[in-house]
Amino acid sequence: MKSKFLLTPWLLLATLVCGLEGQVRVNDPFLRIHAGATDPLFTTYAAPMERSRLFADKAYFMDYFTSDRPITYSSQYAGDLSVIWKVNNVVISRTRDFAVPPAVRASFPDLVILEYQPFAGLEVQEVFCVYSSGAAVIDLSIKNRGTRTYSLAIYPVLHLQEDTLNVVRYDSTARGYVFTHHESLIRLHSDLYKDRGYPTEFRDMLATDRFPQSFGTANSCRMDDFYFSVKRLSKVHENVDALNEQASGPAMLVALQRNVGLKPGEQARLRFVRGVQDAAKPERELQADVSAAMTADLQGIVDSDVALFRSVPRLPFRTKEEHLVYLSAFNLVRQCMLPPSGLTTHNFYVFSRNPIWGWGHGHQVMHESISMIPYAELDWRSAEESQRVYIDQQYDDGLIAYRHGPRGPQVYPHNGQPTTSAPFFSWTNWEIYRVSRDTAFLRQAYASGAKFVHWLEVNRDQDHDGMFEWGPYGIIENVRDGWNVVFQLFSNGEDEGRDISHELDVLDLTSEAANEMRALASMAKELKDDAGAREWNGKFRRTADLVNRYMWDPKDGFYYNIAMSDHSFAFEGQSLKRKELIGFLPMWAHVATKEHAARLVRHLTDTKSFWRTFGIPTLAADDPHYTPFVDGCCRWNGPVWLLWNYMVYQGLRNYGYHDVADKVGKKMLLAVSTQLRINHHLWESYSPDYPVQESPSNYIWDSIMAKLLIDMYGPH
Repeated sequence: MKSKFLLTPWLLLATLVCGLEGQVRVNDPFLRIHAGATDPLFTTYAAPMERSRLFADKAYFMDYFTSDRPITYSSQYAGDLSVIWKVNNVVISRTRDFAVPPAVRASFPDLVILEYQPFAGLEVQEVFCVYSSGAAVIDLSIKNRGTRTYSLAIYPVLHLQEDTLNVVRYDSTARGYVFTHHESLIRLHSDLYKDRGYPTEFRDMLATDRFPQSFGTANSCRMDDFYFSVKRLSKVHENVDALNEQASGPAMLVALQRNVGLKPGEQARLRFVRGVQDAAKPERELQADVSAAMTADLQGIVDSDVALFRSVPRLPFRTKEEHLVYLSAFNLVRQCMLPPSGLTTHNFYVFSRNPIWGWGHGHQVMHESISMIPYAELDWRSAEESQRVYIDQQYDDGLIAYRHGPRGPQVYPHNGQPTTSAPFFSWTNWEIYRVSRDTAFLRQAYASGAKFVHWLEVNRDQDHDGMFEWGPYGIIENVRDGWNVVFQLFSNGEDEGRDISHELDVLDLTSEAANEMRALASMAKELKDDAGAREWNGKFRRTADLVNRYMWDPKDGFYYNIAMSDHSFAFEGQSLKRKELIGFLPMWAHVATKEHAARLVRHLTDTKSFWRTFGIPTLAADDPHYTPFVDGCCRWNGPVWLLWNYMVYQGLRNYGYHDVADKVGKKMLLAVSTQLRINHHLWESYSPDYPVQESPSNYIWDSIMAKLLIDMYGPH
């Protein structure tokens, strides 16, 4: 649905002020914004797919909102890049001292445009562009709008306080420093894999487009101490006209100095490039990358970004916040895409470009691939390519492994059986097709999806009762990890608990399989395969009947897992009647009856149970195992997961509960916008009750927010 675009007040403001003389312009009013420090904007940037690589890839998080810092671009373990200003010997190193604070005028997956005045009358457009995996650009367009002449010293600074930076040389030919740094494979959520190609030793450059007036290093661990380097030497307020010009040795900071004089009405343009590469690679590759970034046509890059966004629906947003979340969601998913590598000839995604952690890097998983549904609105060809990774690497017997990507399929065998993942494959493919209308892709996807469901029928229905069980490694296969209530019932003091999912007929997999069957029936109908449509519709109805017959508890009015042995709501003396978010999946899968849906909605809207401030929790709040505290990854005993909340949202719409669905959507928006206002990150999961949380940041599947907004503004 492509809504007619209407200029809203905040967009009108951006239209009027964006694009000063000689500066980069955004020729699409919908993509012009005005985001200050507390506006809900995602501010991580990564190289475009065509100039990206899997290893030694550097993306950056922009901090323009911390008042006691300069505008800073941080790359995990690779240091902080920023610009320090000195105007007529007045050093301005904190945004709180700017005459006009920075505001974001446009934000794309690889590039951001800011405007600010570090000193009254000194107008600056700053463009930060991650040109490639190895080169990032800061481009400054400066104009003196005041009545006095300004003498400027401008310092690009790279600060790395981990005490691993070593200056190799100052290179006058390259107009900058060559230095090295070390990075550990140890990461917060899961370490990078050894012997998989991840470098630990890096070669770097910090260069400028004209010969700098000076250069220097510092060994202080505090960025604030650079102030003293540029302000004084031996006495207060001495005019420092040069840095120490240290050409080699250990350091925690390297800097260049560019001097500019501007009379009233005059303007100048400066560019700085930070380059980084695997130190094992030839230095000439780094030099070539830095040189290409130094001369890159930024207007052309902006125009390419504008063209990329041409296909997204122009929604008539009610609020500025909705617009910023919408653009942020698309930026996130696009920047997670990488070009073909290793054993795949198709583009693929990682969970995050910055930060990078082991489990989230290098392979796709079907539940993360739900992100391809919103991504199709931006680039359906690329979304199809990502899904073709599964199609090409699918096993002959129909198995789609837990992970697929540049290292090929990863099945994580357990007790002699391969591991798959939650089956969202055909649903995702059908939703992509509804955007692309690419019949060739649909045929491929239909054949692959049918083979996969046949594999599930053989391998995930051990007792042949038509309901499904997770495999022996269900603790990852079920997507809900170890910290969920059913495993905790058998924890014996262990964090993750005992994996009993292969001993249950499980509600989630059975509902997901039913939804796959329904999607396959839609595909068959579209392809005019009448026999296939009859087959899959019949299988869907039989599966739905079994879910309603055995997994629905008429007393509680809720769906639960059941024991495989006797189809009861108990296992080894423990009740399985725990109100989890998966109890709403039958509405998403069109399995629930209208009467069952009505009772589920009563549970959903109970403030003592599921109706929480920031979304629908994975476990009801009145369960003794419920926790609203998100203290790490993979928690399923209370935290809000946006993809699953979106399924709840869709389930409500399926049964006509549009008002309730919109309220769920608004809770999701509140969760996301609250975090974006505070820290400008998107997160793996969210606390249902509190704004404070700790989970993996910049997680690809938060891109579902774009699809949520399209649905909210679309026809009911």
